[in-house]
Amino acid sequence: MKQWSRREFLRLSAIVAAAGGFSTVSGCVSAPGATLGGAEPEFPVNFLHGVASGDPLHDRVVLWTRVTPAGPLAQVQMLLEVATDAAFRNLVVAANCVAHADQDYCAKVDAAGLSAGQSYFYRFRAGSVSSPVGQTRTLPQGALTAARFAVVSCSNYPAGYFHVYQQLAERSDLDAVIHLGDYLYEYAADGYATERAAEFGRLYAPDNRCELLTLQDYRRRYACYRADAALAQLHGRHPFLLVWDDHEIANDTWTGGAENHSPGEGDFQARKLAALQAYYEWLPIRPQVQQGEPLYRSLAYGDLVQLYLLDTRVCARSQWLDFPQFQRDGKLDVAAMIKAVQDPARTLLGPAQLDWLSQGLSQSACHWQVLAQQVLMARMELPGEALAALGKPGAELLPQLQQLADLKAQPLAKLTAAEQQRLQGVLPYNLDAWDGFPAEREHLYQRLQQSGRQVLVLAGDTHNAWHSELKNAAGEPVATELATASVSSPGIEEYLKLDGAQAAQLAHLLPQLIDELAWCELSRRGYLLVEFSHQECRAQWHQIASVHSATAQWLAPHQLVIPKR
Repeated sequence: MKQWSRREFLRLSAIVAAAGGFSTVSGCVSAPGATLGGAEPEFPVNFLHGVASGDPLHDRVVLWTRVTPAGPLAQVQMLLEVATDAAFRNLVVAANCVAHADQDYCAKVDAAGLSAGQSYFYRFRAGSVSSPVGQTRTLPQGALTAARFAVVSCSNYPAGYFHVYQQLAERSDLDAVIHLGDYLYEYAADGYATERAAEFGRLYAPDNRCELLTLQDYRRRYACYRADAALAQLHGRHPFLLVWDDHEIANDTWTGGAENHSPGEGDFQARKLAALQAYYEWLPIRPQVQQGEPLYRSLAYGDLVQLYLLDTRVCARSQWLDFPQFQRDGKLDVAAMIKAVQDPARTLLGPAQLDWLSQGLSQSACHWQVLAQQVLMARMELPGEALAALGKPGAELLPQLQQLADLKAQPLAKLTAAEQQRLQGVLPYNLDAWDGFPAEREHLYQRLQQSGRQVLVLAGDTHNAWHSELKNAAGEPVATELATASVSSPGIEEYLKLDGAQAAQLAHLLPQLIDELAWCELSRRGYLLVEFSHQECRAQWHQIASVHSATAQWLAPHQLVIPKR
């Protein structure tokens, strides 16, 4: 496994520390003679990408904006104002900040000196021009009766409309939005899920229709996404808690490369650092480079929810495995695949992050322990015959899966030897998820069990919605996993060429074939809402009829209640 080199770590540290002109301010500037905001900029400016907030703590929150000047300026002086009221009569922060050209005119400020559990309004001003007004809130302290989060993942701009973001922007009952990654996609304008982009009016700008490779490429793609009205409204309405997945860099990223990176595209580490620099510049995330950990962190919502934001993609992930790597003369070499997958050196989290998580679980005073991470943790294992069927897209696979489900529903003793053979030899269908790292998953499960805490796992990545009850290798319950559908990226129904009714049939069959899977939805985009109390966690999967229509039609949510034990 390729680890961060000292040179790479120091470079990333410098990038993160400087990204977005990050600075800390606290309290009102009211000294006699103090000048706030500065003079009018030499060129007219505008706030085309709105404002955003994120990573709240008990006494502070990261506030973000980007200014767009009409001419070349080395920097733009601004005034940040934070108040307890929308009219900004009761200011609690009024301080200068700067957007620098070499940071893409992004500015991030850690607004400190705030009160715990308090809602605030904020805005940036450059001369006489003001940004939109944003709303945010700090972390609550002490006893808390409820906490509510929206969980989102996988927003592909050309694939359809961001109706998910629009509805969440219209909600007033969220403590935060948890974004599990694939905030954007790095593909070229003719790449993944772009076929109808012109029809939707969601084409990339002419200077950003290439695959993203350079810092300028990534910056321009963020500019495109952040100009989307629904996403801009959502960022201005609620604080975000962000972690990355692979497409913020390139498809199937691991520490030393990616599936979507070839030698002809230059040095991968340079591409990765450019992508991460743009990520830190454009998103309201507090730099986390401490002891070699660039992203993962933890937040406590009162005494109710301890939220662990994990990195399963960049800091320690081993190189991906895939079935074609184990094809021998047209057949799958199952023994070779199992040996490679079960290699104990394969890792997603890495030992440092796993130790950090274990320590957090043992020390947390919160009732609920929530792991917010990217890929499915559940054992999504199917009989080999079922995997072969899924490898041949089309409705013809459904009768075969139904036969297998019917066989599995019968007592084993009633099956013939041939029927039993059809159900044997289960294999994981997605080696890019935790199923490709079973040894480390068992280590994680041991830590979760040792903590004695009730754990909820959140996941994204797959573009479909899932509920699974996680068990260790001995079959003992470990945690519950809830996975959100995508914001707009197409799901398994498109890969398998199934219509809505056929996808619903598959969603009915898979829980019968996969032991840990309790429910899934395989044809709709949407988001996951999780609400915590001392008695239960209430989950709702909100689903939209289509992201291809300019008008949103929301369906009745699927609901699940998890009692507190």
